[in-house]
Amino acid sequence: MTTTRRNFLGLTLLGLTTATVGCSTAAGAGQETRTLRYQGWAGDVTLPELAADLGYLGDVKLEWVGNTTSGPQDIQSAATGQVDFGGAFNGAVVKLKAAGAPIRSVIGYYGSDAQAYSGFYVLEDSPIRTARDLIGKKIGMNTLGAHHEAMLGIYLKRNGLSQDEAKKVEATVVPPVNTEQAVRQKQIDVGVLGGILRDKALEKGGIRKLFSDFDLLGAFTAGTYVFTEKFLRDNPNTVRTFVSGVAKAIEWSRTTPPEQVVARKVEILTRRGRNEDPGALKYWKSTGVAEKGGKILDRELQVWVDWLTERGEIKAGQVTLADLYTNEYNELAK
Repeated sequence: MTTTRRNFLGLTLLGLTTATVGCSTAAGAGQETRTLRYQGWAGDVTLPELAADLGYLGDVKLEWVGNTTSGPQDIQSAATGQVDFGGAFNGAVVKLKAAGAPIRSVIGYYGSDAQAYSGFYVLEDSPIRTARDLIGKKIGMNTLGAHHEAMLGIYLKRNGLSQDEAKKVEATVVPPVNTEQAVRQKQIDVGVLGGILRDKALEKGGIRKLFSDFDLLGAFTAGTYVFTEKFLRDNPNTVRTFVSGVAKAIEWSRTTPPEQVVARKVEILTRRGRNEDPGALKYWKSTGVAEKGGKILDRELQVWVDWLTERGEIKAGQVTLADLYTNEYNELAK
């Protein structure tokens, strides 16, 4: 899972109109569409793509319209009707909903656990050992105002730093592919690493983990797929087939030996012929989804509602959990 999915800085709703929101693949009057337009990820196989290959989507077809560059872009494309569904970090979902987009989360699709997590790393001989040691230090992450900055804020608060002290900890943007090098060259004091970039850095040695999102919150689902409210009203059976199929793919991934999951993903990626490098797939270990079948829990969204409210990015009561998500389309969540 790439970290860019968690980026939601600078979300806007330019161009959202009643004419565009909730548009879907054309179907006859009173008929539900059975084709879902979506964006993929270069070099990755998404859960819906895996579900389709496993035969879990029945007669619902996926129509790939191109690749996305970030979760926020993906869910904004869903909100404006350019695609039928999109997925992003839950903080991005909360923020887009607060901005007025009529979207709703229907299933979790990635998260953090003992195998899939983002860690905050320092050099092995760094004097940084505690949260208080971070005062005056520079922490590199893929973007500001998103998942990693939220984790940093929670870590500092839990370890007794005041708001004024926390402001002296400098979060700065460093591209994920450059983070390890920036730490080793002491351009930054701490770097956030996840997935293949984390594993490769640890293989080289010389760095150690200060803390991770899994250390802070335990296993939790971090991102969800969304549809517009209109699409849900117009195509409830299609959505139910899709969501339940993705839920089955999550459980297949959970119960199948990792090497078999990797082999299946590599086969799918190679067969579709998009001129992609399957190298990163070989480092796959887990979806990180916490609950069976991607069931969404209140706390997985509430933590971001609280964080955004504390930062003043949304107002208290601006969004409610009942408006943010539903598990009603997920057969495995019942």
